Amino acid sequence: MHDQLVATRREGHTLVISMQREAKRNAVNRELADAIDAALDELDDDTDLWSGVLTGTASVFSAGSDLTSNGDYVTERGGEYGIIRRRRNKPLVAAVEGPALGGGLEIVLACDLVVASTTAHFGLPEVTIGVVPTSAALFRAPRAFPLNLARELILTGRPISAERAHAAGFVNELTEPGGAVAAAIDLCAAINANAPLSVQGCLQAVNDMLADGDARGWEVTAQALDRMRGSDDAAEGVAAFLAKRAPRWTGRPPGDATPVRP
Repeated sequence: MHDQLVATRREGHTLVISMQREAKRNAVNRELADAIDAALDELDDDTDLWSGVLTGTASVFSAGSDLTSNGDYVTERGGEYGIIRRRRNKPLVAAVEGPALGGGLEIVLACDLVVASTTAHFGLPEVTIGVVPTSAALFRAPRAFPLNLARELILTGRPISAERAHAAGFVNELTEPGGAVAAAIDLCAAINANAPLSVQGCLQAVNDMLADGDARGWEVTAQALDRMRGSDDAAEGVAAFLAKRAPRWTGRPPGDATPVRP
């Protein structure tokens, strides 16, 4: 099953990991999370691998969580999607073609560098279905993007183009359509030309510096989740999304029995 959902290949000292659940827009369920986790275990544990590339298919990076999985996509070593809470010290480059939305953008935010083609776009549409980003976007997006752009992504739910993400400094390299993986491999080759233990030590230092902020980030994410958990809007948003209709919001907090105005 893992081989069907994630493909891996070696390019010298680089492991290229490709999500292959294209029929579901690489939305992550239990099986895909386990497959991503296994591939990243290989990258982390093999001393002959010095860097990695994580990508989707030619048309889509990832649409994020598979809503039918009911949150069952957490792994012991990697956390959500097998990657979000993983402690890594080998550089991982996201190579993005097509949409990276919701949890898909959170996967990109969990990587160290980003290469994207002009077909890519990035978004956090959670508010459009009455939920909140729960896989680190609420604190990683404000670090990775200019603050007002992060707020725009989080509060409007509207995606931005690869060109805008590149201009903002989020995307390291912008390529023509179909060129993201090759450019990401080239970027890894530039990293691999350096002393592996030096690279790993530097990346670990950066990650350790951010760790305290991550701990606070998970706290405020839980608080945001508690504000909407059990609300009418949370149930309505997901139901409307699955039914492919416009949601009917009430704006009432959980437990508010005030009648809705017609």
